[in-house]
Amino acid sequence: MVAPAADTLEVTVGARFDDVDQLAVNTLRTLAMDAIEKANSGHPGAPLGLAPVAWTLFSRALEHDPEDPSWADRDRFVLSAGHASMLLYGVLHLTGYDVTLEDIKAFRQWDSRTPGHPEVGHVPGVEITTGPLGQGCATSVGMALAEAHLSEVFNGSGAPVVDHRTWVVCGDGDLMEGVSAEAASLAGHLGLSKLCWIWDDNQITIDGATDLTISDDVEGRFRTYGWHVVRVEDANDLDALVAAFDAAAHETERPTLVAVRSHIGFSAPTKQDTAGAHGAPLGPEEVRGAKKNLGWPEDAEFFVPDVVAERGREVARRGAEAHATWQERYGAWAEAHPELAEAFGRRLDGRLPEGWPDALPVVEYGTKGPATRAASGTVINALAEVLPEMVGGSADLGPSCKTTINASKAITNGSWGGRNLHFGIREHAMGAVLNGLALHGGIRPFGSTFLVFADYMRPAIRLAALMGLPVIYVFTHDSIWVGEDGPTHQPVEQVASLRVIPNVVVLRPADANETAAAWRVALERREGPTALILSRQGLPILDGTAEGAQMGVTRGAWCPVEDGDSPQVVLLATGSEVQLAVRAGAELGGRGIMARVVSMPSQELFDAQDEDYRRALLPPGVPAVAIEAGVTFGWERYTGTDGAVIGLDRFGASAPGEVVAEKLGFTVERIVEAAMDLVEKRG
Repeated sequence: MVAPAADTLEVTVGARFDDVDQLAVNTLRTLAMDAIEKANSGHPGAPLGLAPVAWTLFSRALEHDPEDPSWADRDRFVLSAGHASMLLYGVLHLTGYDVTLEDIKAFRQWDSRTPGHPEVGHVPGVEITTGPLGQGCATSVGMALAEAHLSEVFNGSGAPVVDHRTWVVCGDGDLMEGVSAEAASLAGHLGLSKLCWIWDDNQITIDGATDLTISDDVEGRFRTYGWHVVRVEDANDLDALVAAFDAAAHETERPTLVAVRSHIGFSAPTKQDTAGAHGAPLGPEEVRGAKKNLGWPEDAEFFVPDVVAERGREVARRGAEAHATWQERYGAWAEAHPELAEAFGRRLDGRLPEGWPDALPVVEYGTKGPATRAASGTVINALAEVLPEMVGGSADLGPSCKTTINASKAITNGSWGGRNLHFGIREHAMGAVLNGLALHGGIRPFGSTFLVFADYMRPAIRLAALMGLPVIYVFTHDSIWVGEDGPTHQPVEQVASLRVIPNVVVLRPADANETAAAWRVALERREGPTALILSRQGLPILDGTAEGAQMGVTRGAWCPVEDGDSPQVVLLATGSEVQLAVRAGAELGGRGIMARVVSMPSQELFDAQDEDYRRALLPPGVPAVAIEAGVTFGWERYTGTDGAVIGLDRFGASAPGEVVAEKLGFTVERIVEAAMDLVEKRG
């Protein structure tokens, strides 16, 4: 190995790879070691073992333009093994992205652009926030599916304006996580041939060798999923790697798994192939020994040889040329198909068409009210006519959750242009695939299941919130009114648990009109996910929602029933319980007590209002009763210690929904009694 200090290095060119490529690989290794040592924190093992994979991908396989990382038709790269973040930061730096050596030196520090695990928005070239294992794998299925869908929608006119691939680097931990199995099964079933997972088969986890916990045939498992499987016996064989990536790129019917036998902590004298290389700095002596084994100056830190920097610039130039070629093709296509081009640009920008809210249905007072899940289904189908970017479905609950777009076909293997997604009974993968669809762009994804099963997809919801993705969740069967299915299917703690996730907006509408307004909030919201919490049972249309719900729901809380300026008590409720509050308010009025009924579909939106609005709606000094068929946690913020909360700090029971509600105290009589007690205490 030629020492990298010789920037006038004579290289052997003509083969697929040369000495400069090997030098680039070792540059990635040493940058990772140096950054982790400086931070005194990090994961050196994977970058040392996978440096050849990263360099081969970015220099030979990916179509990408570091000067324009948002190029619509770029290949997407997902580092599902997010703990190997220094591998990604290093290769981005070498190939011309806006990641400087100073950024790398600030690895894992406060306000750094290079956090411990990759995060969207910190530096260009990071396509997804990863770290929780398995999530990157599953999310990549959504990215590949978005490409397949958009290519069918927009490429039928001739020029392939959507034609790119999704590449993933994943480890043993990723493939052990169940979400990756769910997603791999779906990807194989749908035949997403432009998806490639590169498995870092280093046979080590934190506890030790992988044979402590697994003995399954990973490659055989993926073949049964319907994947194309390629094996590379040595991660350091650059020619074998590029041949495997070529094989993946030429596969037209199946996603590809490239299994790469690597060595965690490659070159580290005592820690290579041990768990000790995984999640802690190697230490100064081990770093010196590793550099010596690589033929690297032992005292050089953050060193990038000039020939490597120049090779990186060549990679960037090739990417710019590929981008320019696409722009020429796109320009000709746009000139020939201006309406398609306008729609394509609008969808990629995330802009909604003019006048789209006019499609929202309104149900007049006095009409028999549907369940809010049914009202949501009506809204979905009305909006689907004007928002072709709406794509979604459910985890095998379409008829129950009412999420089918009636005028569209299903997305199937070989026919990806439909808009109805059948996720199968894979809630966790559904959440991650929705994230991938949103990250890719051009699609407004929604997914649905029963509210109680939101727990199955919580890690994906949390990442959607962290990444600020405009994903919409349609959670139905929202309370004990589910009835006979019993406590296993009656959500009690789920609404509160969703509310505590930062950057998630939760909306529990009280009738069909509030449901339409909630959908408007969800679609106009671009900075994070929105959860719609919908009823199984029918809910009467409230007086005033036909005219006021659009504005009221936007503000998080409002008065759907006219009241005076000086209420003696406030009845605060969400969803189906607003109906109880309205009836209790009328009963209190008959007893000479003026009660204000407040529908609060969203605590988050209400909390974001100015103080004047909040105080006007919930006047200081006026006692409040909060009513929600779930845990009481959180409602004390609105009732104070002098108020009352009628909730459910226990599990439900199996019986008809009305019986369960009555037995557990969700009655007009109980609300009236609680309100009168508060008024009497105030004197």
